[in-house]
Amino acid sequence: MLVLGIESSCDEMAAALVRDGIEILSSVVRGQVDVHTPYGGVVPELASRDHVRVVSAVVEEAFRTAAVGLEEVDGVAVTAGPGLVGSLLVGLSFGKSLAYRLGVPVVGVHHLAGHLASAELADPDLSAPYIGLVASGAHTSLYRVEEQGAPALLGTSRDDAVGEAFDKVAVLLGLPYPGGPAVSQAATRGRDDAIAFPRPMLNRDGLDFSYSGLKTAVALEVERRGALGEEDVADVAASFEAAAIGVLVARARKAIRAEGLGEVAVVGGVAANRRLRADMARAGRDDGFRVTFPPAELCTDNAAMIASAGTRLLVGGERHGLELNSFSRVPIEAAPWAPTPE
Repeated sequence: MLVLGIESSCDEMAAALVRDGIEILSSVVRGQVDVHTPYGGVVPELASRDHVRVVSAVVEEAFRTAAVGLEEVDGVAVTAGPGLVGSLLVGLSFGKSLAYRLGVPVVGVHHLAGHLASAELADPDLSAPYIGLVASGAHTSLYRVEEQGAPALLGTSRDDAVGEAFDKVAVLLGLPYPGGPAVSQAATRGRDDAIAFPRPMLNRDGLDFSYSGLKTAVALEVERRGALGEEDVADVAASFEAAAIGVLVARARKAIRAEGLGEVAVVGGVAANRRLRADMARAGRDDGFRVTFPPAELCTDNAAMIASAGTRLLVGGERHGLELNSFSRVPIEAAPWAPTPE
């Protein structure tokens, strides 16, 4: 089965062609760093306008790279939520229109289901059940992933996502956009024990996260220090990163023990963080569980993961009509969002 995936939930417009849910024939991602850099973050209206401008070209490039024709497509999978509604509607409208023109089924994919699928797409040996840790700019959640059915939510952030905290700390430190990679790079030059930042929720029951308190602690430290030199920036970045990543690793270890499982897949944009990869791999060796990280190009938003997750829906008989709509916030267990046509 050849599936076209389309992802436009935030500031990346992406298209990919994936065969049988595992073979990536093409994956094209058009980012908007230049568009949003002057503002230090994503401006929703500008994101959706740029998606309108490039969506056709991105899809055309995906077909050209894969060297396949429109008539070979068996289905279209498109992100329906969560995300920025304006951005989502661009990809969703294009995907539904193309599916209608080609006479093939269309399915809406939950963005986080796509991220979780990226782990299985990257590692064929990963098999359910396993723990899925989604760590990105908008989401920080732990799931129990089963062979069938929606992933079961085990814990989520009560306030800010870890990736959002990275971005806000970058602004506090005067680092460039996008903030996550900039903070991580600065951290390589600093001491991770220079400042004892709090690790919120670490000793609480359950598996929830919280990053607003850590973000506030960094803001207060920056205010206390006044003008920051290069060494100050590096030490604050390293100490923040150690605290933020430490909570992710500790919660994942706790989830593994609580669920009695032996594998964890770490997905989302923050999964590209070099400290998270190193610390989680070390925890796996110490505790005896297996860790899967997708390659960096599958950690950030992409359409190959949407096509892979959509293939599973299509093979399972899911069909969503043209009434399929986008949603800014929707739990993963609520997907799919549209009834199967009679």
